[in-house]
Parts: sequence; structure tokens; C-alpha cells
Amino acid sequence: MQDHTIFARITPEQKAHLVKSARRTGRSVGFLGDGVNDALALHAADLGISVDSATDVAKDAADVVLLEKDLGVLAAGVAEGRRIFANYLPARRRRVRAAAASALLPFLPMLPSQILLNNLLYDTSQLAIPTDRVDEEQLHAPTHWNVAFIRRFMLTFDPISSLFDFLTFGLMLGVLHAGALEFRTGWFVESLATQTLIIFAIRTRKVPFFRSRPGGLLTLTTLTVLGVGVFLTVSPLAHTLGFTPLPGPFYAVLAGFVVVYLLLVELAKKFFYAEPMRLFGAPHRTRGAGHRIHRRSARFSHNGIAQAATPSTA
Repeated sequence: MQDHTIFARITPEQKAHLVKSARRTGRSVGFLGDGVNDALALHAADLGISVDSATDVAKDAADVVLLEKDLGVLAAGVAEGRRIFANYLPARRRRVRAAAASALLPFLPMLPSQILLNNLLYDTSQLAIPTDRVDEEQLHAPTHWNVAFIRRFMLTFDPISSLFDFLTFGLMLGVLHAGALEFRTGWFVESLATQTLIIFAIRTRKVPFFRSRPGGLLTLTTLTVLGVGVFLTVSPLAHTLGFTPLPGPFYAVLAGFVVVYLLLVELAKKFFYAEPMRLFGAPHRTRGAGHRIHRRSARFSHNGIAQAATPSTA
């Protein structure tokens, strides 16, 4: 089979046999067909592709039914899937430091209602992640779910976040001599600021804003949510929510903390990404950012995926 590129006047069983033979070589196989006699091969392929005008049997056996007469739709779908996957990791970040703070304090570091409010504001800001821009090189090759990568990611960046939480504790207790209300308010603001702003750093391997611009909606929602969180601590609802206004020096020091925190995260990224991330298989890369999606579709019909197209009649 490897010595031939065209097979003619073959039966449905032979089509399926050719697909299975190609799969045994380790390649991903796509099969394009629209007739009843293509159903077996469509089912046997890694990716069965049919068209909207095909027979019902062919469409039922296919994994993808094209509504347009353009294979570029597949390339666009692959690129969109990679963009979604790239945006997924930052959305999975969570913070769990309340237990450690409770062991050191004679009062609850944050009330349950404040934790829920913090999570609500944070999650609201992350709703814009699907609209975020993705670095072009992240769309050039497929990635796969890598638990070891995520574990290493958490062990690298979460301790940095914890460090600045405890620095905030020291500021509130050692410098400002804060009581329960002041402490809860200060930690609420610091926690919301660090976990919302860090999204700009961990969403990319590059330096955010300078070499990798985030999506406009993500930037808007993040800054808006942070502003709402600070406003709640001085609004008429502050007493009901268990907050109290904080002195100006706290916000000045907090701004410095956030800047140092983001710079430290950028430094950690240099070490974390020093070893190139191994992608699934050995994918072919495109020739740069200007390469269009409809040109990328060629990869899916030659080296990357062995595709066969046959007439609808035997």
C-alpha cells in the first residue's frame, strides 16, 4: 500500500481494509466519502468525513459532516480546538490558603460569605477567557492533556502566590495591626487582585501586553471585577458584607506587592519553560504567523492525515 497512491474499482470491504492497513502504520487516517459503499471505510478511519448531500448511511458513519464544499472548514475547526485547549489551563487555577491562615489567627481569616463573593467575582472575570487571543505558535501543532505538566505548573506558581498571601498577612498584622474586619478586607482585596491579574501572566509564555496582547474583553472584565471588589469595601454594603475601609498606605503597598508578584511570576516562567514542551506526536508546523487557515488544511490531507476520496458508486 505504501508504494501506491491510487486505488480504483475496489469493493467497500477493500476500502475498509486499506484504511485499517494505513492505521497500522501509525498514521492518523481520514476518509472522505459520500456513498453507501463508503460506510465501512468511514467507520474504520480515525476521522470519517462526509458531506451534507451524502447518503444517510454515509453521514451516520462519518465523524464530521461538511456543510460547505471546503476542506478548509476542518482546518479552521482544528485551529479553534487548539485555541480552546490553550485557554483551558489558566481557567483551572485555584487557591487554597485559608486553612493555613486559620491555624495562625485567633479569628476566621475570611468569612464564608466573603469567600463566596470572592469566588463569584473571580469566576465572573474568567468568563471572558474563551474570547482571549492565543499566541499564534500555540495553533501550529496539536497538544494533549498532560497531567504531569499541570502538576509541575501548580508546584511552580502556586507557592509564589502563597508567598504573597503571607506577606499580606505580615503587612496587616505586623505593620497595620489590623483587627478581624481590617484583616478580612485586606486579604479579600489582595486575593482578588492577585488571582485575577495573574491570568495575564500565565495565559502566555511571552511577556504579557508587550509581546502577547490579551483579548480586549478579558482585560475589560478583569479590571472591572477588580474595581468592583475594591468598591464593595467602601460602599454602603461594606458593613453588611463584613468589610471596612482600609487606609491609603495599604493600597500603595498592595500595588507594590502586585507588581513584584507579577515580575516574579515572569521570572519563574523563564525557568518553567526552559525545557520545550513536548507536543503530541511530531506535528508539522506552519511557516509563520501569516500562514492562513485555508493553507493549513493541506497538512491534513497529505503527511498528517492520509485521506482517501472515492466515488459514491462501486
